[in-house]
Amino acid sequence: MRVALVGEPTGWHVGRLASRLAGLGHEVTVVRWRDVGAGVGDPVERFQPAALDAADVVVVRGMPNAGDTGGRLEEVVFRMDALARLAARGTPVVNTPRSLEAAIDKYLSAAMLAAAGLPVPRCRVVQGVEAADHAREELGGDCALKPIFGSRGRGIERVRCREDLGPPGADRLMLLQEFVPHDGWDVRILTVGDRLFAMRRRAGRGEWRTNVALGGAAEPFDPPPAWVDLAVRSARCLGTDVAGVDLLPATDGRVLVLEVNGVPGWRALEAATGHDVTAAVAEYALRSGEKL
Repeated sequence: MRVALVGEPTGWHVGRLASRLAGLGHEVTVVRWRDVGAGVGDPVERFQPAALDAADVVVVRGMPNAGDTGGRLEEVVFRMDALARLAARGTPVVNTPRSLEAAIDKYLSAAMLAAAGLPVPRCRVVQGVEAADHAREELGGDCALKPIFGSRGRGIERVRCREDLGPPGADRLMLLQEFVPHDGWDVRILTVGDRLFAMRRRAGRGEWRTNVALGGAAEPFDPPPAWVDLAVRSARCLGTDVAGVDLLPATDGRVLVLEVNGVPGWRALEAATGHDVTAAVAEYALRSGEKL
């Protein structure tokens, strides 16, 4: 089978997946986002590079995020459009382009989860410091300010007063989420088709965010069945078959869905649990390609 991995060749997950798939005898090509192109009317639609056009399955490892690539909005839109056109032509894409769009957008994903009756922290999306400060007060005065597009805890700030929102007159778009008191840990449940893996993440010293990339520590965890059901329902709500669902047990007894990551990492999870998640993802991708 011909597999195209879309991401950076130096990435840990790309390297692991490429090695596993090649070891199983499949033809693997790593395609960087900046190399993705398309042609229309020749007379059929084609994609560049040739390995992407010829792929039996495309696996996305890394998002076409303007914050990561330094690109402009039209580059991000085109890259997502290209994935959507590949899928419309019949090439399986893991995860589907629509589910990736929903998962990367913190507003859209929270809205979809809430509409499905799944518990999420309250949030507001506003423009400008005046509106943001009003939203902060509505949410209890203590909030997390998050980029709508982002991952690994990057760009998240704690805001407790107007001054934390930036200089007066700043007109940027802001997503504010209520700060949920917790005991310094959350849970990542990774879904790979019908397979599940889990770990607990403890925040580093002096840090309220639990992301391993920010110094959090990962450890094995056996989640209660209700938590597993919540993670599965959340992943299905967004249509993500390979998903990292972050659950936060609040000190008031609630268990909230913080995020559904459509391009989840599993390096820390493998190290903490010893499970071969890479093999599970590779097998799922191959099964997706066989559905052609």
